[in-house]
Amino acid sequence: MSHGKKFRNASAKVDRSKRYPLDEACKLVPETKVAKFDESVDIAVRLGVDPKHADQMVRGAVVLPHGTGKSQRVVVVAKGDKANEARAAGADAVGAEELVEKIQKESWTDFDSMVATPDMMGLVGRLGRVLGPKGLMPNPKVGTVTNDVAKAVRELKAGRVEFRVEKAGVVQARIGKASFGGDKLRENARTMIETLLRLKPPSAKGTYMRSVSISTTMGPGIKVDHLPLITEFEGK
Repeated sequence: MSHGKKFRNASAKVDRSKRYPLDEACKLVPETKVAKFDESVDIAVRLGVDPKHADQMVRGAVVLPHGTGKSQRVVVVAKGDKANEARAAGADAVGAEELVEKIQKESWTDFDSMVATPDMMGLVGRLGRVLGPKGLMPNPKVGTVTNDVAKAVRELKAGRVEFRVEKAGVVQARIGKASFGGDKLRENARTMIETLLRLKPPSAKGTYMRSVSISTTMGPGIKVDHLPLITEFEGK
């Protein structure tokens, strides 16, 4: 596969044989962006788990200190006071039967997250075929099935990131924009890594966190030396 000149120039700034300290990697990553627009910055963490086993599924959500730089569109399935609380918290769409019907009939998924109160999950369950493949179904494990809808909406709007391990044992998540600069990206990346370390399944054997890399949406990957972060985390 041949890459364009901009990608090759960006790649030339990265030593592929080196694992960079997190601070260095986060300062370098904005310099490797290829596009003219403000590229997102993603983190990829390879874990020593087998997600085919339910007891090794790593899934959760984290509120990044500096958000993701992306405006989140949040819809809420709730009634009465809970619906009013969701609107007051800034939800983009709130409803019950009529909202579920719109999603069902029109396959409407023009949003980033859905929050639902527990009593609405029977209704929301009908949307599995539409929302499931897009990863939009509310889930109590990531805090999107809750009676505290206002808190969930505020956190999602502030840049809460939901994540789950993929088949190959990799967790990928957005940790900001190239324009954030090194310090904000470092704090967001550290928060993400520490969250994954906290979620280590008791059944995971051998090395849990195997590799970490960060990159802009279209730029080259930068390997991160994550071992000092593990040592620091375990010492807390």
